[in-house]
Amino acid sequence: MQKISLLVATALLAVAPAAAMPPPLPPVEGKDAATLQAEMESGSMYDELLTTLYLDRILKVDDYGPKLNAVIATFPDAQSEATRLWKEREAEKKRGPLHGIPILLKDNIEAKGPVPTTAGSLALKDNITNRDAPIVARLRDAGAVIIGKTNLSEWANIRSNNSTSGWSAVGELTKNPHALDRNTCGSSSGSAAAVAASLAPLAIGTETDGSITCPAGVNGVVGFKPTVGLVSRTHIVPISHSQDTAGPITLTVRDAAAVMTVIAGSDPADPATAEADARKTDYAAALSPDALKGKRIGVLRDRIGDRADVAALFGAALKQMADLGATIVEIDDSRKGLEELGAAEFEVLMTELKADMAAYLAGLPGKDGPKTLADLIAFNKAHPAELKWFDQSLFELAESKGGLDSPAYVEAMSKAARLAGPEGIDKLLKDKGVDLLVGVTNGPAWTSDLVNGDHYSGPSVSQLPAVAGYPHLTVPMGAVEGLPIGVSFIGAKWSDADVLAAGYAYEQASKKRVMPTFRTRVGP
Repeated sequence: MQKISLLVATALLAVAPAAAMPPPLPPVEGKDAATLQAEMESGSMYDELLTTLYLDRILKVDDYGPKLNAVIATFPDAQSEATRLWKEREAEKKRGPLHGIPILLKDNIEAKGPVPTTAGSLALKDNITNRDAPIVARLRDAGAVIIGKTNLSEWANIRSNNSTSGWSAVGELTKNPHALDRNTCGSSSGSAAAVAASLAPLAIGTETDGSITCPAGVNGVVGFKPTVGLVSRTHIVPISHSQDTAGPITLTVRDAAAVMTVIAGSDPADPATAEADARKTDYAAALSPDALKGKRIGVLRDRIGDRADVAALFGAALKQMADLGATIVEIDDSRKGLEELGAAEFEVLMTELKADMAAYLAGLPGKDGPKTLADLIAFNKAHPAELKWFDQSLFELAESKGGLDSPAYVEAMSKAARLAGPEGIDKLLKDKGVDLLVGVTNGPAWTSDLVNGDHYSGPSVSQLPAVAGYPHLTVPMGAVEGLPIGVSFIGAKWSDADVLAAGYAYEQASKKRVMPTFRTRVGP
């Protein structure tokens, strides 16, 4: 195939007569990574052009046009990396299914190059570490092209209870591509909005509690939070070593599985991943359209919210699963006995935030900059742009906590782990004799409101798998007034392959993903 740069093609279109016009550039909108890889294998697309097309789309859709504010920065070497990978492909040295595929990283994940890792905060606007997080190194080794960093709820939404998801001082407010006045949820807001808007076919998000699954559900894409300990957290801005994990946000479950196959694995610097090498597998190879056949599925009926339209979508999804051979088992009171879970989780997050943030900041290569949570609090007080829309009450509360040896933390940690795991998900699975749990991921996206903050009122099933550290997958199951709704699949610890396979079977049969329309608002 003749190589034509986007800029050259544009120039030719402006001056050439109709008979001499170059062929139209291939579209990327709505295409998943597997489709793009097949196009590159066939010669109808090549690595250099693919990266150019996505960088151009970021410029047109994110920086101008709808101006989603989903992407904070792009890497200047992305195009040269794509060229190098194209030459490898020409030499028949393809590295795997991610070879030449562009990917975006949430901006709390470090990557080599002149782009800082900010977590959305002006306090880290100069945080250029020139080091790859281990998961980024794995992606590069697999041939993925790191093209940019995505916006997020600042500090992964742990600064204030009055925040607006998707806003950061560095990236401003991320907009939902399905309706620009609607929220993207958080904290992996930009990653989910970018994939939905085809600014890249793949992105990496992070989750402590709902920060992958909620944005993915609200933006109408696939999001997977793996078992905590399956994926390294080294060189990722932390909240909680008990609950933090990175995971893929993609257009399809197959793409999520392909990314997981690459990023899963042990990291000597992250003790939680000690078992990862023994537990990981080829997640894409484990997918099957028949994966729900013979499975018993526990329905979290008490967590679907009070909207009849959402309940109708969920009912249709359950029928689809039953048609695929699953047995549907109702669970009417999944909250029973878990009344103290929320308070225990909150104590753990506040205490670990103080300790884990200090450890991360102290380990940064630069001598200048904040080194403790107290330093961040002082920085915010000195910079009005940081506190323009909401306060830092959670930072201040976390700063008041004791260390990881404090009795309050030790008790809360034990209680949270017990209630979410052995007395939570494990008990539900065992008592009901089910293989997986399913529920509604999200309600329709709410209107963004920087003055009053979030007013999320839909269902949520994220807490149990987040606190237990168990896998949680969301897959599109339709839309309400054009606003996407996701269905969640939750499993036991290390059952990541089974959860992905179940979601894949449902996805292949239902095909409920909807394309964004970039409309200004919902309604007249």
